[in-house]
Amino acid sequence: MNKKVFTYKKSGVDIAAADKFVAFISKISAKKRGKKKLNNNIGNFGSISDIPKNIKNPKIVACTDGVGTKIEIANMIKKYDTVGIDLVAMSVNDLIVQGAKPLLFLDYISINKIDLSKLKSIVKGILKGCKLAGCELVGGETAEMPGTYESGKFDIAGFAVGIVEKKKILSKNKIKKGNIILAIPSSGLHSNGYSLVRNILKKKRIDLNKDNFLKRELIKPTKIYVNDVLKLIYKDLINGCANITGGGLKDNIKRIIPNKLCAEIDLKKINTLEIFRWLKKNNIQDEEMLKTFNCGVGFCLIIKQKNFNDVIKIFPKKYKPYIIGKISSGSKKIKLNNKIQWL
Repeated sequence: MNKKVFTYKKSGVDIAAADKFVAFISKISAKKRGKKKLNNNIGNFGSISDIPKNIKNPKIVACTDGVGTKIEIANMIKKYDTVGIDLVAMSVNDLIVQGAKPLLFLDYISINKIDLSKLKSIVKGILKGCKLAGCELVGGETAEMPGTYESGKFDIAGFAVGIVEKKKILSKNKIKKGNIILAIPSSGLHSNGYSLVRNILKKKRIDLNKDNFLKRELIKPTKIYVNDVLKLIYKDLINGCANITGGGLKDNIKRIIPNKLCAEIDLKKINTLEIFRWLKKNNIQDEEMLKTFNCGVGFCLIIKQKNFNDVIKIFPKKYKPYIIGKISSGSKKIKLNNKIQWL
């Protein structure tokens, strides 16, 4: 009588395939490092990184995030490199809100079954995102989870660590009455609101692979604001900033406003993008748009009026900041005036 032999591989987990993926990451990371004297952490149980010596009183800042259901858009059009950039962006854009320079990044990928082509594409995007943010991919984890995810499904999460000198921390107490609020344009939806977007696609039976505009816009990677914002921090040109993610302008800006002050935003001044105008045409109310999407504002700066010209010259033309409001006295932390012009 032959007994059925059970193995991990027959259960749906291929360790050999996972090892090949780790070897790929190690190889491509070594190429990215080049001659730089960085620790080779890929494949180890933990990562080792140096703390910059030129920071007198260093403070560590840590963030974690994912890309939400934007990964389903990637699955629809079979393009996976840009969600890797998104993954880095969602964490490092949070780090700089407190003035921190990103140092290192780790990823977590969980998937139904190891797909080397798909995973390699995601990691290439992560490495590109790290390069744009000026940090290093020091490790991560890949989990093959048959039975938890449907065939072809996966999820990704990212973890970033940054460092800031104590006197450079952007705290609420730096924001004062009379400061102005600037909007830095977004590159598109970034990584928020995709469950609503996908619901529209489903209800309207839109095939992304046959709609070049939506296919291009919905997979655009999140803009990484690190380098430009850090220049402002080093020059002491900003008092506060906010990454506009889930919850939109209203929920994100009020998180950094001190008590007894109010961020007054003139919605009429916001420059919307075509993708948001397309969404608005799908019977979405203004309030819903504002609490779900960035509506064209990817990041906000709060600065002294006198610093305006010095701030805007730091940015390239496409992402030049512009004034959308001011800080005033008030019991409410945010006040949205007028209406967005969707035309």
